[in-house]
Amino acid sequence: MAVPGSGLAKGLAVTLRTMTKKTVTAQYPDVQPELPPRSRGVIGLFEENCTVCMLCARECPDWCIYIDSHKETVPAAVEGGRERSRNVLDRFAIDFSLCMYCGICIEVCPFDALFWSPEFEYAETDIHELTHERDKLRDWMWTVPAPPALDPGAEEPKEVAAARKAADKLAAAQAADAAQAADAAHGADGAHGADGAQAADAAQAADGAQAETRSAPDATPGPDAGPDSAPEGGQA
Repeated sequence: MAVPGSGLAKGLAVTLRTMTKKTVTAQYPDVQPELPPRSRGVIGLFEENCTVCMLCARECPDWCIYIDSHKETVPAAVEGGRERSRNVLDRFAIDFSLCMYCGICIEVCPFDALFWSPEFEYAETDIHELTHERDKLRDWMWTVPAPPALDPGAEEPKEVAAARKAADKLAAAQAADAAQAADAAHGADGAHGADGAQAADAAQAADGAQAETRSAPDATPGPDAGPDSAPEGGQA
C-alpha cells in the first residue's frame, strides 16, 4: 500500500538534487553542440542516384517533396537496336516548413539517393525560403557521415561482390590481351631472326662457291701448248 504523500516526496527529492547541481549554459552558436552521428538534421540528395521514380514524393505523408522531370531519347547502343527513353531530373525540392522528419522518403528510396545529414543550421526569416532546391540539398550531401562498418562476420553486399567480379573479369581480359600482344611481338621478332639467319647462310654459301671457283686449276690447253702437253694416255 502506497504511503500518502510519497509521490510528492519523490518529486521534491528530484527538485532538491537538481538545485544542488551547477548550472551549465550551452554557449551556442559560439560552441557547437555535440550531436549523435546519425542525427536527423536535414535531408541530403545524391542526385546521381535519383531515377525520378517519384516513390519518395508519393510516400511522403506531408507531400512536401516537389519533383519535376522530362524524358530524353537515348540512341541505340548498337546498329539496328532500339532507342530508349530515360527520365532526366529538372527539380528536386523539399519544403522543410512542412517536413516532419519521419524519414519515410529515405527508407523507401530504392536507389539510395536520400540521406540524413546532422546539419541543422538552416533557419530562415521567411517561411517561404524553407523550400530548398536540389543544389542546396546536394551541398548538404557532403555533410552526411560515413555509414558504420559492417559486422566482420557479415556477408559481403551483393552490389560490392558484383562490382568486384566485373573488375576482376575486366582485369583478366586486359591481362590476356597484353599477353597475346607480347606473344605476337615475340613471334614476329623470331621470324625476322630466322629470315636473317637464312639470308646469312645463303650469302656465306655463295661466297664459298665463288672462292672455290677462283682456286680451281684451268684444264683448257693454251694456244702454245705442244704435243707433250697433252694429257697422259692421249694421242698426239
